[in-house]
Amino acid sequence: MKYTLSVLVENHAGVLSKVSGLFSRRGFNIDSLAVGTTEDENISRITIVADGDEYVIEQLEKQLNKLIPVIKVRTLTEGSFVSCELYLVKVRCTAKQRLDIMKIAELMQAKIVDVAQNSITLQFADTSERFETLTELLKPYGIREIVRTGTVAIEKDSAAKK
Repeated sequence: MKYTLSVLVENHAGVLSKVSGLFSRRGFNIDSLAVGTTEDENISRITIVADGDEYVIEQLEKQLNKLIPVIKVRTLTEGSFVSCELYLVKVRCTAKQRLDIMKIAELMQAKIVDVAQNSITLQFADTSERFETLTELLKPYGIREIVRTGTVAIEKDSAAKK
């Protein structure tokens, strides 16, 4: 099962290395990793998506809490948070296909960020599931390249633990 961890850390050089090192030392793979500063420039949020069981995730959470630069660790439960990824997709297209791809982009609420003679590049920010749908719709045209960020997540106010 995939778990999403939200980790607040001090915004210092080397903190990401300590956090990712914890995973690698235990032979645990990270599916997605995204880091950025929060509303406080001295604090960063690391969003980690990893596959494992409850026991493994609980152990990782405990180990993360022991690291000095870690302020708070929270395992987000399904339905208690909103998440998305950013995707850039470059699709082959002829002049005749361009309109079809533009209609798919509109239907999926993707933004066209570059148009060239033989390709269109789309920007899409949404869930992995919706990205898979977009990918399937674009495959017949020929996907040239995909670039994607890690998942970012924020807890819903209705689910936040006080």
